Amino acid sequence: MAITKQRKDELVTQYIEQLNQSKGIILVDYRGLGVNDTDGIRQALRPIGGRFQVIKNRLLKLALEEVGMTLPPEWLAGPTGVGFCYDEIPPVAKAFSEAAKGLDTLHIKGGLMGASAVEAAQVHIIADLPSKEVLLSQVLGTINAPASQVVGVVASGLRQIMNVLQAHVDKLQESGEMAGATMEPAAEPA
Repeated sequence: MAITKQRKDELVTQYIEQLNQSKGIILVDYRGLGVNDTDGIRQALRPIGGRFQVIKNRLLKLALEEVGMTLPPEWLAGPTGVGFCYDEIPPVAKAFSEAAKGLDTLHIKGGLMGASAVEAAQVHIIADLPSKEVLLSQVLGTINAPASQVVGVVASGLRQIMNVLQAHVDKLQESGEMAGATMEPAAEPA
């Protein structure tokens, strides 16, 4: 059933809004997927800031042109579903990659990161990236490592100085030169 010109305009406007709100999109060929499969994909994307929508290729092309983005024409051929990435791209890419492994009929066509087109293989690579939290902890660990080493070196030097001083005090006490004087060992620095 054909859709009206007014409905087409509404869809293009909707796609433009979604493209402007999205950090990226992932295009898939969903040919042969059942309703339960597409609902499963939608449910998997919701909690990670994504949204799956079956689109009209020609209308998406118009929306992309409106926002100044382009895709290879072959990506907008045949049945196309779009995963909009409103939060982070890697979790949405991972959800599609996992779904494609389990569903022989789902194929990733490619996507957009910002305004740059990425091939299907790159989407799979993005899917394998660790989460933002893991990346941040790795960066902090890398930054923290040299500081920890510096503290260890400084503490080691102080311990050596304290050991030399304590040995000198012990030697003086043995020789009796410090008769009547008591000196308690200094606490080691942390």
